[in-house]
Amino acid sequence: MTSKYTLSYAVLALLTLASCKQETETKQKENYCIPEEIGQGLNFAKVTQRPIQRTISLSGTVEYNQDKTVPFYSLVEGIVLSAKFSLGDFVKKGQLLAEIRSTDLNEFKTELRATEAELKVAKRELESVSSMYKDGLSSQKELMEAEEDVQVLESKLRSAKSNLAMFNGQNKEGIYQILAPQDGYIVTKNIVAGMTLTDTDEPLFTIANLNDVWIMANVYATSMRYIHLNAEVQVSTLAYPDEKFEGKISNISQVFDAEERVLKARIVMGNHDMKLRPGMSAEIHLLIDDNQGEALAVPNNAIIFDNNQNYVVTYQDACHQEIRQITPLTKNKEFTYISSGVQEGETVITTNELLIYEQLNNHL
Repeated sequence: MTSKYTLSYAVLALLTLASCKQETETKQKENYCIPEEIGQGLNFAKVTQRPIQRTISLSGTVEYNQDKTVPFYSLVEGIVLSAKFSLGDFVKKGQLLAEIRSTDLNEFKTELRATEAELKVAKRELESVSSMYKDGLSSQKELMEAEEDVQVLESKLRSAKSNLAMFNGQNKEGIYQILAPQDGYIVTKNIVAGMTLTDTDEPLFTIANLNDVWIMANVYATSMRYIHLNAEVQVSTLAYPDEKFEGKISNISQVFDAEERVLKARIVMGNHDMKLRPGMSAEIHLLIDDNQGEALAVPNNAIIFDNNQNYVVTYQDACHQEIRQITPLTKNKEFTYISSGVQEGETVITTNELLIYEQLNNHL
């Protein structure tokens, strides 16, 4: 008898333990909490009511900001003694870049000294004529001619000094120093030590400030009606396909490019992180309002496609998330518009959403 009751109690205890274990597992599945190391990398977005817009995409290229690009042409002929920079170097304004030996520089200095001497003589002559004019010994015409001579020579002297100021002469006669006219990167270089400089249309080098660049978009006739000044755009590149660069159209050409048969639209884009390099291809996206009304919208990177259905993961806190099936209406490059599944103001996960989705499914 004792053995029979003991066996019954043992079975009852095992059933109780199994039930508690099952209840504990169910509780754990229902209360999945996002680990802190994953939670720190999550991004979120609010479900918002937005006008339904479609995307127009334009091709383009990254170019130098021509307003901050300086080509340097030599004003003298001579021999390059040294070139102290390489293509791609960053240089500071006033930094010594090259030295040239040129007889032209001596001629400029000689011209300057001769003009200074002529001006001294002309000023003494003006003083003499002015004094004689006051005493009635000289005519007004002679006084005006003396004043004009001084003015002409003063203008000539300013010009000579201005020309010479472009040349930073050392103590050695005929040495011409080239200093960087601005901060920036050397983007072209046509000068090496030992070369002979002659008259040429080619710049010795070009310095470009790359803190901001131009994105030149190709606008075909079919897209002209959608392009206007200050239109907000997103720019993407092959180098950074998951990153969107924000900007506005700052200029639109009024003349079609003769070779490409397109209008050029310019977007000035900040480039402090140096991710946009001149010569790169770019894709420019504009959102166009087609007056289709409004709908709830979530970012495209919040959408999860699984088993031919679309889902998002809503978020309240680290231990409260929910999988929602949604019904898409349409989408553009940035947003998916939906008719059901979420409500305005709810928060959805936009990074690592697939990981959270799988974890929640495992805990169902």
